[in-house]
Amino acid sequence: MNVLIVEDEKSLASEIADFLRSENFLCDVAFTGKDASEKIAVNLYDFVLLDLGLPDYNGLELINEAWKYNSEASFIIITARGAIEDKVKGLDLGADDYLAKPFALVELLARINAVARRKFKVDTNNIILGNFEMQLSSRKLICRSDEVDLTKKEFDLLSYLVLNRNKVLTRTQLYEHIWGNILDDQYDSNFIDVHIKNLRKKLNTHAPTPWLETVRGVGYRISYGE
Repeated sequence: MNVLIVEDEKSLASEIADFLRSENFLCDVAFTGKDASEKIAVNLYDFVLLDLGLPDYNGLELINEAWKYNSEASFIIITARGAIEDKVKGLDLGADDYLAKPFALVELLARINAVARRKFKVDTNNIILGNFEMQLSSRKLICRSDEVDLTKKEFDLLSYLVLNRNKVLTRTQLYEHIWGNILDDQYDSNFIDVHIKNLRKKLNTHAPTPWLETVRGVGYRISYGE
């Protein structure tokens, strides 16, 4: 998942980013509200980890502003502030959770995973796709007792489509989720098509994949029951 860390304590921001990257997250870091505002305006994020005590912005205002551009992003407030009114204001503005400093990184990860489960309505680590079983926690895809040999990016691509089941994802959304900021790369929409083609080829050697659909002119969708 694509995460923006908004934190003016550079050592803490780097520590969080390094930890989440080790857990297969993509991370951007902003040390000021202005920088965060600019990143949110041009990039798609699954999560924004937001410090309220920024040097140039009220973090609560940034939440309100961010809804214009990242309406589907989930916000977790990370701050030293302990006042109950700040917590309530943040949650009222749409933040999904609140974590007071200091905190353990494993607790932050647990909070992110809990929000993701609520957001994507995933109650189990194992998801059935026809003859396939996707094991999210162990990052494995099993078909009739055989493990499908997927690269890290192929698994990330498939799992993101699975988490957004029955929803059409554009090539831009898929690219930014898996590979990060489009502005940092020479983006080519065919890049996603090639990866989907390779993914389908691997899957179809094990079993048919009618649930992996191409939506012409838009992107891709995985269709299966709730």
